[in-house]
Amino acid sequence: METKGLQFEPITDDGRLWTVCYEEDEINILQKTFENWSDWDYLEDFFEKNLTDLSSYFHIVDIDEAIFDTIQDARTLECLILDLKPGTNLDEIFRPLDNLRAREMMLSKEKAKGKTKNNHPSWLRLYAIRFEQGKYLITGGAIKLTRTMEERQHTLNELVKMEQIRNYLIENGAFDFEGFLDLTQDGANN
Repeated sequence: METKGLQFEPITDDGRLWTVCYEEDEINILQKTFENWSDWDYLEDFFEKNLTDLSSYFHIVDIDEAIFDTIQDARTLECLILDLKPGTNLDEIFRPLDNLRAREMMLSKEKAKGKTKNNHPSWLRLYAIRFEQGKYLITGGAIKLTRTMEERQHTLNELVKMEQIRNYLIENGAFDFEGFLDLTQDGANN
């Protein structure tokens, strides 16, 4: 993924939550992620390719069950993200990507998880960059079936995208939310 042609779209009316629009996609990454998570054929292909991870970590061997759980969980997560009320604390939805992070850092990497359903934890993840308290940029999403993101290419790709977006923001002077807004208003994001 190159950052050339990168654009950003606000998700919330109050501008606290944004998403990335990658040049190669016709829709923003949040829409694309939720479309994939509700597409039976996409999910069937994904779980067939990752059945070993699904069965070893989640003890699920029925692909149809995994698809059904994903679609249900995706709907819940999508409603949570797209129907945010003005006073919703986004810091309660997004958590540090590194569970052991002890201090705040500039443009930190974060994740939002789906909800536990059907006797197993959610494998759905949205990934974001945190500008400051309550202000985020969603960079992608994945179905995470392993303990770490580095174990599989599709989740490793999400880590790479997050780092590339973070570097793009830093290179363009967007060290905080005010800098990000300046970047989007100056048209430097196209």
